[in-house]
Amino acid sequence: MAEVTEQAEEAEIVPAPAPAPEAKRSWLSRLKAGLSKTSSNLTTLFVGARIDEDLYEELESALLVSDAGVEATQWLLDELKKKVKAERLTEAAQVRTALRTLLIELLQPLQRPLVLGRDKPLVMMIAGVNGAGKTTTIGKLALHLQAHGQSVLLAAGDTFRAAAREQLAVWGERNNVQVIAQESGDPAAVAYDSVHSAQARGTHVVMVDTAGRLPTQLHLMDELKKIKRVIGKAMHSAPHEVLLVIDGNTGQNALAQVKAFDDALGLTGLVVTKLDGTAKGGILAAIAKTRPVPLYFIGVGEQIEDLQAFNATEFVDALLS
Repeated sequence: MAEVTEQAEEAEIVPAPAPAPEAKRSWLSRLKAGLSKTSSNLTTLFVGARIDEDLYEELESALLVSDAGVEATQWLLDELKKKVKAERLTEAAQVRTALRTLLIELLQPLQRPLVLGRDKPLVMMIAGVNGAGKTTTIGKLALHLQAHGQSVLLAAGDTFRAAAREQLAVWGERNNVQVIAQESGDPAAVAYDSVHSAQARGTHVVMVDTAGRLPTQLHLMDELKKIKRVIGKAMHSAPHEVLLVIDGNTGQNALAQVKAFDDALGLTGLVVTKLDGTAKGGILAAIAKTRPVPLYFIGVGEQIEDLQAFNATEFVDALLS
């Protein structure tokens, strides 16, 4: 079960129930398998290695190939060299342990729970490029929210792609969640109507789907800004969350997406999907160093349970195991 915390009226934060040990082990093994390409590049460096400039150069190459980016790679190398010197590390295994500590330190700021119950309804606007798994992620999140006792309403704001409305409707039926859609029309109007409907029904959470787009499509990015403005007119404090769904296989392009959508909308959180294939886990290091938007969830597959809360220690251990 993904980590979602619920904030009661007294501002008490109630932790999410822990997943069953067997389910957790299964999920962690899938995460490890998904990151195996990057993991093998990093871990083989330390097998029988001497601690010298050659090791650091190989590590630099491995980090860059993993899409960690120049800034994060340089920070990790600089801090690692300091640590090796300060702690007088002489064994390759010790250096690997030091790298683990630094990676966790780098990624820890991304690890934050999604807090529920701050407003009713809690309005979440979901953005992302085509193919990132946005609509599927909304369906999975709806089920997780229901597991935390939250009633959910989905707004089919992707009026650009007819199949998106149908796909969201399928998720709505599967989860017994109402979906508000229009055959054609203004996505901002769909969002507006959905917020008002949720207010009238006393619904806990509204998730607004939006059309998949590239950050370079300026007219579509302007439409996103309009949707956000109109949501604010429907409910003064909304949207409370602006989430970007990212395909974990897109490498440095993912970082460009985070920057562009954050500049346009002011992102409050990320969801990284598809860490079950050729994903290069270093991209999270690049995001953490350059644009540390909280990473609420990561996904390793198509099943509902394949979406879990991001945990920096678990992720790094999967990366270096």
